[in-house]
Amino acid sequence: MKELDTVIGRVRGWRRGWTERTKLQRIDLYTRLTLCALPWVFLVTWGLLPLGKAFGQGPVPVSLAAAFLVVNAVQCLLSNRNVDPAFAHYRGLAPFPLRRLRLPAVLLAVLTGLLVALAAVGGVEDAGLSLLVLDLPLAFATPYVLLVPVRTYLLRCAVCAVAVVVLLGAVGVPGRTLFGSAVSLLVGTLLVLISTRPSAWSLSVMWQAEEARDMQARLAVAEERLRFGRDMHDVLGRNLAVIALKSELAVELAQRGNAAAVDQMVEVQRIARASQQEVRDVVRGYREADLPTELLGAKGVLEAAGITCTVEGADGPAGIGAPPAVQAALGWVVREAATNVLRHGDPRVCVIRLRTVAGSVVLMVENDGVAEDDRAGAAPAGEGGSGLAGLRERLAALGGSLEAGAARGGLFRVTATVPLTAPRNRSEALHNRSGSATPDER
Repeated sequence: MKELDTVIGRVRGWRRGWTERTKLQRIDLYTRLTLCALPWVFLVTWGLLPLGKAFGQGPVPVSLAAAFLVVNAVQCLLSNRNVDPAFAHYRGLAPFPLRRLRLPAVLLAVLTGLLVALAAVGGVEDAGLSLLVLDLPLAFATPYVLLVPVRTYLLRCAVCAVAVVVLLGAVGVPGRTLFGSAVSLLVGTLLVLISTRPSAWSLSVMWQAEEARDMQARLAVAEERLRFGRDMHDVLGRNLAVIALKSELAVELAQRGNAAAVDQMVEVQRIARASQQEVRDVVRGYREADLPTELLGAKGVLEAAGITCTVEGADGPAGIGAPPAVQAALGWVVREAATNVLRHGDPRVCVIRLRTVAGSVVLMVENDGVAEDDRAGAAPAGEGGSGLAGLRERLAALGGSLEAGAARGGLFRVTATVPLTAPRNRSEALHNRSGSATPDER
């Protein structure tokens, strides 16, 4: 029972690791596993079946066939071990250590010698020999094709093909079989080239596009920080300079016993309050979420992630016709819901609906592909509107509510309801709830 639980735990861990990967990471992993499995597929088919005749003969053919299989299996293991460094070399992330090719090159030469010896003792039929020749370079060539230019790869494979054909001819292999072996080597060489090189190129292009998007996002954040810094400098720079000058003047006047010092300090107080209000206005511009902008942004982000997104009712009374405070609160809901759609499960479709019901604006966000262990589909609650708990507090200040949970048909649904008679801004809402002014207003 304990062993069964261990196996189930491992399976769940593998599944969790797969679902936590991005789509690009899944494609990358799938491609690498496919290239690692390719040499083994040929080993158990074209590399094993032709040796059936050798196992029915004397001890020499049996020994040669067994040695061929063992060396081929070791070559496949080394090929799997070199796939990841070869991909990194192809993408320019890290140079491939050439010492890792020494043992595979020696094993390729040993395999060639064993194949020629099998042909010399009659341990393989003519048709089977062509299949063994086809399997001969696959394991070595799979990572090697990513390390050198295509022209170099083809030229060196041609040299190896000529050497193999000459050696087989030297042990008396008929000309017809030699021609078939040459064709098999050509097919194997091209098979590795067209299966490995385009896959690596596609992954490289996708990773470059992903890195470009990340860089664009970082640049956008940096630009926004610079803009915020410029705004704060424009707002505070002049006023602080005036406050400093008037404070110095008030000190001088006070030291002389001049009553005008009081007037200067009153002016300092007025400028400080005006600066406080200007800073509050600047920060409010960053805090408030615009509903139409958030809807367009959510649709663009989700569709860029391969999720079909439909927005309904954005142009109606529930959208652009709602009060500014309602639009700002619902804009935060759209932002948080879109973030959770991207983070949880593997959704393919997302629908955002806006409608008016009984004097309230109702926003509903539905998506499919919710993970089984996704309890609420929400990010951890935080301050400033992050997480569903923060959204509930924001909506509660306007007399609204938020519901989130699984729905029928394997869907996850977030529903936000805000009355159309909500206060014009958040400060007014807090004032109405507490019966006194907010700390900012004081």
